Amino acid sequence: MIRAKRTLALLLAATLLGGAHDQPATLSTLPPPTAADRALLRGAIDIHTHLDPDSFGPHSAQARRALDVIEMANRAKKAGMRGFVIKQHYDQSAQLAYLASKLVPGVEVFGQLCLNHTVGGLNPAAVHHFGEVKGGRARIVSMPTWDSEANVKSRDQDRPFVRVSRNGELLAETKAVIAAIATAKVRDSEIKLALATGHVSPAEALLVIREARRQGIERIVVTHAIGHPIDMTIAQMQEAIALGARIEFVAGFLIGRRASFTFDQYAQAIRTLGPDHVILSSDGGQLGQVMPDDMIAMVAGLLRKRGFTAAEVRRMTVDNPAALLGLPPAPARR
Repeated sequence: MIRAKRTLALLLAATLLGGAHDQPATLSTLPPPTAADRALLRGAIDIHTHLDPDSFGPHSAQARRALDVIEMANRAKKAGMRGFVIKQHYDQSAQLAYLASKLVPGVEVFGQLCLNHTVGGLNPAAVHHFGEVKGGRARIVSMPTWDSEANVKSRDQDRPFVRVSRNGELLAETKAVIAAIATAKVRDSEIKLALATGHVSPAEALLVIREARRQGIERIVVTHAIGHPIDMTIAQMQEAIALGARIEFVAGFLIGRRASFTFDQYAQAIRTLGPDHVILSSDGGQLGQVMPDDMIAMVAGLLRKRGFTAAEVRRMTVDNPAALLGLPPAPARR
């Protein structure tokens, strides 16, 4: 049943994106990134990396992680990246980001908080704690991911979920946690928290964006909008952009066992939306998957081959992620 629903969603998305005759890429069909591909990583920030120390076991829906935060920091530094965001579904990661930044100077590492059951769901206290962790590395608060209603139901799971809306209206608890995101102080920093829409449904994501904007949140990203279980249409993504959000495209839905779309479909969608509104990230770090930095390099290189300019790729990998995190622009490449 789960597979049938997902197949239907992917076929619908492919139709909306214009269709393509080639197949999603696998590890066996893709060459490793070239030196030219990896040169596109200079100054990049990956806003979506899944790294150890993290949980894995019978009470977790997560895959094993292939590398830890320090290993990723060293990879990012070697690649010439500006930095990355640690995304953990079940914990806030500001403290890990602080330690990684301290241990691997020259790389900017930031934390994210996902509002799942393990942090109390839609919990304003968790948001304020996240912001107040030493080091000022807190950056993004996400609506529920693994525990969202849309995610649980898409997997035909019979377990509690974190509800954000009812009958087309946001819950009071959702509005309260958005207020916490809007007002939370980030320790040792003047930067405000950004908001990610997580794994809520497309309709809920648009409700969240409208409310976030109403409450003064300026930096918003729609989490892998084109991928499962969100499966936004192009029209919905365009509406999110009109409301002031950026759209995340993750390499993890293009490469390896989670490949769902072809490169041509992704490229067409990005071209339709415009690179000014898109962030390219990895959603990587899982065991058996391409490493996060290699993921971004591979996809960036393929976008270049499909006619995207170096400046457009830079906007998606360097400029737009920095703006989402409230960072000053990176110096121009020499």
